[in-house]
Amino acid sequence: MGLRMGIRSRLGDLFLGLMGFLFFVCLSVVLVLNLRCIYYFDIDYLDLEAQTGYSEELIRENYDVLIDYNLLLKGVDKLEFPDFPMSDEAEIHFKEVKRIFVAIQILFVVSGIVVLILLCRKLPRREYGGLKLISLLTFAVPIVLGVCAMLDWESFFVRFHELFFQNDYWLFDPITDPVILILPDTFFAHCAAAILLFLFLGGILTGGAYRLLRRKCLKSEKNVPDSNGIV
Repeated sequence: MGLRMGIRSRLGDLFLGLMGFLFFVCLSVVLVLNLRCIYYFDIDYLDLEAQTGYSEELIRENYDVLIDYNLLLKGVDKLEFPDFPMSDEAEIHFKEVKRIFVAIQILFVVSGIVVLILLCRKLPRREYGGLKLISLLTFAVPIVLGVCAMLDWESFFVRFHELFFQNDYWLFDPITDPVILILPDTFFAHCAAAILLFLFLGGILTGGAYRLLRRKCLKSEKNVPDSNGIV
């Protein structure tokens, strides 16, 4: 019976670890998707006005339309840029991107609920292995992906698109789809860096929680009196 309970506990920790990692991945993506200040910073940092010939107001307005289209709570069904034409291929690509973002937003809520339920069950029983696994995953993955991206961002960017899209519609022609001019690769690199940073912070948070709870647990065990009433 003890062995069976131990196996169940370890499997539960593994499931919590994976769900917690999924939660932090989705949370990081959702945060970056909503943090428009990253793009607003890049308008000046990358000098997009000079690079594209468009005003900052126009660039912001069209970017905001794109973001609103991808936000589940906004409920925007059709993407229509105020100032840019859009080819059929680009429209298909943006629909594919939206499906991914919507799925991530749904997974963010679902995984968050699952993690909360599991923590409410495990923490009172002093089962902290799941927190440790979440921390390890959210530390390790950003480091590995971050190194790959820094070594060759262009290849990383291409492999990412090949993984998630089954066509080449993401290769925009600026003549038919000028919106690509206001979406430089460097901006996506900054978004990727922000996502990895949030993941890393998630690892720090869960790792700190694990250490704190373990320390309290060990301290309370030392203070438990023995059968003679001696601490």
